[in-house]
Amino acid sequence: MTNLKTEKLTISKISAGLKQKKFSSYELTSAYLKKIKKDDCNAFISVNDKALEQAKFADKLLAAKKGGELCGVPLAVKDIILVEGLRATGASNILADYIASYTATAVDHLQKAGMVVLGKTNCDEFAMGSSNENSAFGPVLNPYDKKRVPGGSSGGSAAALAASLAPTALGTDTGGSIRQPASFCGVCGLKPSYGRVSRYGSMAMASSLDQIGPMANSVRDLALLLQYMAGFDPLDATSAQTKVPDYLSGLGKNTKKLRLGLPKEYFAAGLDKEVEQAVKGLVASLEKEGMTVKEVSLPYTDYALATYYLLMPAEVSSNLARYDGVLYGLSADKKSGLDDWYKEIRSRGFGAEVKRRIMLGTYILSAGYYDAYYKQAQKVRTLIKEDFAKVFSEVDVLLTPATPTTAFKLGEKSQDPLTMYLSDIFTVAANIGGVCGLSLPIGQDKKGLPIGLQLLGDAFQEEKILNLGNYIEQLIA
Repeated sequence: MTNLKTEKLTISKISAGLKQKKFSSYELTSAYLKKIKKDDCNAFISVNDKALEQAKFADKLLAAKKGGELCGVPLAVKDIILVEGLRATGASNILADYIASYTATAVDHLQKAGMVVLGKTNCDEFAMGSSNENSAFGPVLNPYDKKRVPGGSSGGSAAALAASLAPTALGTDTGGSIRQPASFCGVCGLKPSYGRVSRYGSMAMASSLDQIGPMANSVRDLALLLQYMAGFDPLDATSAQTKVPDYLSGLGKNTKKLRLGLPKEYFAAGLDKEVEQAVKGLVASLEKEGMTVKEVSLPYTDYALATYYLLMPAEVSSNLARYDGVLYGLSADKKSGLDDWYKEIRSRGFGAEVKRRIMLGTYILSAGYYDAYYKQAQKVRTLIKEDFAKVFSEVDVLLTPATPTTAFKLGEKSQDPLTMYLSDIFTVAANIGGVCGLSLPIGQDKKGLPIGLQLLGDAFQEEKILNLGNYIEQLIA
């Protein structure tokens, strides 16, 4: 089939088209691969040369009536998530030629459902960044305005969706790395609760904060993808054995009975007026529909960003110690002594932001500073968790802006790390507290840039935020 349109396709539309034989998975995958070749957003680092082979196999399953709704649907995967046989660079020079020897559990579940991996998307190096300008493979550009960032660190996945280079994608979220780029690029993104989805096969940045999550063109797609990804994994000791509900059947059930909260700390100074108006306008629409919205307080929100930027670099300094060029990745002159070897590998292999976070983390964990910084941050983390526990005894879902502004210009914040870190101010608390969060587009500002709404739910209550997100999507359609 020629001229197959791929713009903003959802899984439902793809599945219906495949079943009605309007197109095959092979034709659809070919159409996406052609678009990726012409990609001017730098969304992909590498393409899967077996994608068409996988699509042919999916078509055989569908012909034998053995394929479900995900069978034959293309998928883009963030480059810090492993797929056996494909490059997995982490957007870093230190792993520039590394080929994954196994597949991440989350990807494996989706591949077994018949999904076709298109390739690996660009991201901030080892997921460290809020703009996708920290990649060793160059910055990703926002499809809405190529002079602006797509957000980070899952900017490649978000841009791939926004530019219709893929209909679904996977990202990771350590402090907002799915929700912030989803907001900047006008797509949907879900950070599951900590432990809901296995982290096995994802390059660790901060192990107590990281989560793999889905990104798509509709909230229903997020629910469907999560259905397959979620669940206990014996290969990940931090994955939860909590029962996984039927997310799709939960959509539309008793939505208007959900108790909604508006945390006042998320509407403070620094919030762009257009973003605030869009969120509050949406809240007013929900109230007109008969839903109850009350103002609530999360008093330790003001300490969340500082807490995050103490805990995260501490874990980074530990997790990145494995990249030494001995077993895999970038190598050095074998005649070097150990000190020179390490100096060369890490000087050449790591970018500026990664080095910054490693040094910060090593300092935070060093003798004499551990108690003053890391230990205190852990205490505040407990208080933030208690904040969420208390507020979720009063309401079911919190509504907040996903980001304080719409997408900013390339280079605007890259020379000022502290200003850049403020981009995560509305998202980091969810990772610290281990709760779930969803970002969905609710409009655009006067420049035509997407505005995102964030929905937060208690740990393992994804069905509530997916239910409300699906309702909002239909309300504003």
